[in-house]
Amino acid sequence: MARIDIAKRVHDHTWKLDPIIRSLLDTDFYKLLMLQMIWGLYPKVETTFSLINRASHVFLAEEIDEAELRAQLDHARSLRLTKREKIWLAGNTFYGRAQIFEPEFLAWLGDFQLPEYELRRVEGANGPQFELDFHGPWTHTTMWEIPALAIINEMRSRTAMRSLGAFAIDVLYARAKSKLWSKVERLRALEGLKVSDFGTRRRHSFLWQRWCVEALKEGLGEALTGTSNVLLAMETDLEAVGTNAHELPMVLAAMAEDDEALRRAPYQVLRDWKSYYGGNLLVVLPDAFGTEAFLEAAPDWVADWTGFRPDSAPPIAGGERIIAWWQAQGRDPREKLLVLSDGMDVDSIEAAHHHFAGRVRTSFGWGTNLTNDFRGCAPVAMPALDPISLVCKVSQVNGRPAVKLSDNPNKATGTDEEIARYRRVFGTTGSQSLPVEV
Repeated sequence: MARIDIAKRVHDHTWKLDPIIRSLLDTDFYKLLMLQMIWGLYPKVETTFSLINRASHVFLAEEIDEAELRAQLDHARSLRLTKREKIWLAGNTFYGRAQIFEPEFLAWLGDFQLPEYELRRVEGANGPQFELDFHGPWTHTTMWEIPALAIINEMRSRTAMRSLGAFAIDVLYARAKSKLWSKVERLRALEGLKVSDFGTRRRHSFLWQRWCVEALKEGLGEALTGTSNVLLAMETDLEAVGTNAHELPMVLAAMAEDDEALRRAPYQVLRDWKSYYGGNLLVVLPDAFGTEAFLEAAPDWVADWTGFRPDSAPPIAGGERIIAWWQAQGRDPREKLLVLSDGMDVDSIEAAHHHFAGRVRTSFGWGTNLTNDFRGCAPVAMPALDPISLVCKVSQVNGRPAVKLSDNPNKATGTDEEIARYRRVFGTTGSQSLPVEV
């Protein structure tokens, strides 16, 4: 692939040259894996996904022009899979398995279109914000999460850089490239490292994410195991990586008819998942309603899954808790996999890699701090280039509120009443309040 002069391209941005979302495959791979399961098992479930700005001090409706935001969202709705993309999905091998996607599913996906959106400007407690919701069948609303976040994050970056001249933009990217490469040099010194790009949803831009992935490919070699971005996996000949997300237990929990069914929901998700996938895709995400509650009630067969992805506890503490549980279940942690991906950067990757060496296999998902770390790179102070904690979560399921508790209560989502109910059902053991940065 020809190398792009990012600074010049950014300075010369035009709508036709650089729409933010270029393809329906410009999403995370686990979205397609989950979508196939949702399409097969829950095609009639209705959901709402909603934008949540945890960084309430950032007034999105001041930083982003509403008309431009609508134009980008409308463009994403106009996209369909191309013939080349369909052939690649049908013919490629993912996680060692050919034809991981059923032909009937791919035929359905071939006609897929993102559903309509509902966008409102509101006056928040501290300043103007956007409310952005996606209503409709779960099979459709789920696919808005990644492009919606990518659009808003890149629009923040583009708006901020409009005040910079050509040379200032050149300096900005030169410093950002140097900063990333210094991280690459540190990481390639780690023997046996396995790391993947998980940076789509909060990236600085698509072009920058592609540069980062290409830099990792050259700088880390085989230590780079792939990218979660499906389009970039196709374009750069890398593995598409990813398993499942919190939305699965959140939706099934919201559908539960009573407290006992609510307790069982996280394990029903795993049964559903295993009916579609196996091997290295059998990775447990335990913290939707608290890792301690999940482990305490987990059936014995969960310990036979390939690995865990502790997502909201500190990586070393979260990993140690999973290792202790495996040992209590009579499993050898050295045969298991920990996928660490929450807010990882070079320091935490190094620390966890050394800490767990020889005790458990590790793999790192490197996200926002890979694809959106411009802190200190601008020639002038530009806080609008700093990443923020922006998420798009399922908020309603068949008219009922959806909830996520997390191991970090600062990441909890849902109505106050339902959060209180879930905490009563699952408890709060192991919950630890921590700052949410990215």
